[in-house]
Formats: sequence, structure tokens, C-alpha cells
Amino acid sequence: MTTPSIVVFDIGNVLVDWQPKLAWSDVMSDDEITAFMDRIQFDKLNFACDAGAKFGDAAKDLPNAQDAQHLADYVPRYTRTVPNKLTGTWELLYTMKQAGVPIHAITNWSAETWPEGLKVHPELGEVFETLVVSGEVGMVKPSVQIYRHFCAQAGVHPQDCVFIDDSLHNVVGAKAAGMDAIHFTGAEALKAALTERGLL
Repeated sequence: MTTPSIVVFDIGNVLVDWQPKLAWSDVMSDDEITAFMDRIQFDKLNFACDAGAKFGDAAKDLPNAQDAQHLADYVPRYTRTVPNKLTGTWELLYTMKQAGVPIHAITNWSAETWPEGLKVHPELGEVFETLVVSGEVGMVKPSVQIYRHFCAQAGVHPQDCVFIDDSLHNVVGAKAAGMDAIHFTGAEALKAALTERGLL
């Protein structure tokens, strides 16, 4: 098996803590937010928007006017949802980058909310050699297509890459595309996995 020499990060809940509930934490109680998100099937709508749909269009399809307004408010309130970095992962990223390891990223992220995320964490727009944002390319993980698109954009071979993601589905997708992959469960376990591969 080829030893990977290129590291490809997911971003949400690997480098940046993403908590969508925080978008409405000043206008609804926690229980109300949970009920709202369950009622509109937020996870499914968010995934569709990660693939290129618009939150405003999704909101128009909701039968309840208040629910529709809350969803329409998600993009302008998005900066509230990503307040913190996962600093342990960033330390590993910069250690590898300073050692000359190529650092890239593939993220499932809406084209509408990505610029809002950059307002909070501008480093995300600067640190990666190649960055694929799903909402901008109309492909989403775990589809093999997005990993192949990344390789074409970066000019790399999948077998030279190790992909890191907190979603097991996305890890499986990366492996199906020919990459090595690590299921992210925390910075310490990631450090061990990267060290085992000779990348730290």
C-alpha cells in the first residue's frame, strides 16, 4: 500500500466547531430550536444546500410561515454557528504544513454560508493549497465524484492522499475513491494516526 504524502482535511467539526442551533439561540429556547430543526428536517435541507440549493428557496417550500422565516434567517445568522476553532487539530495542521506536507481540504459547505464562515475564520481561505467547497461545485461527500474532482483540481493521485473527516460516511467515500482515510474522533487520535503514517 502506498504511504500517503498529501493530507486532505474536512473542515466542519474537524477544524471548526459547527453548531447550527446557535443561529437561533437568541430568539428561541433550546427545546424550540430542536423541535424546529426536527420539524423542517434541517439536516436534509442543509445537505441539499451543501450540494448547491439555496436556503431561501428551501424556506419558500415550508408550510409554516414562522419556520420559513427562521430558515431564511439562517444565512445572515450563520456567523453565530461557527464561533470556535478546534485548536488541537489546527496545531497538527500547522506542524505538518511547516514540515512541507501539502495540506488541502474538501468540505461539504453551502456556497451561501461559506463566505459567512470566512468572516469568522479567514484562515480557512488561506491555509489550503487546494480547497473544494461542495456548494460551489455542485457535488457532495460521500460521492466518489467530489474526491475525483479534488484530485483533478489539485493534480494529485488519490493513493497519495489521506483524507480526514468526522463523518464515517465521508471516510468510506474517500476510500472508495482510492484514498487512505482517517475517521476523526479527536486531535489525540488523529495525531497518533498521522504519526503512524509518517506525516508527523
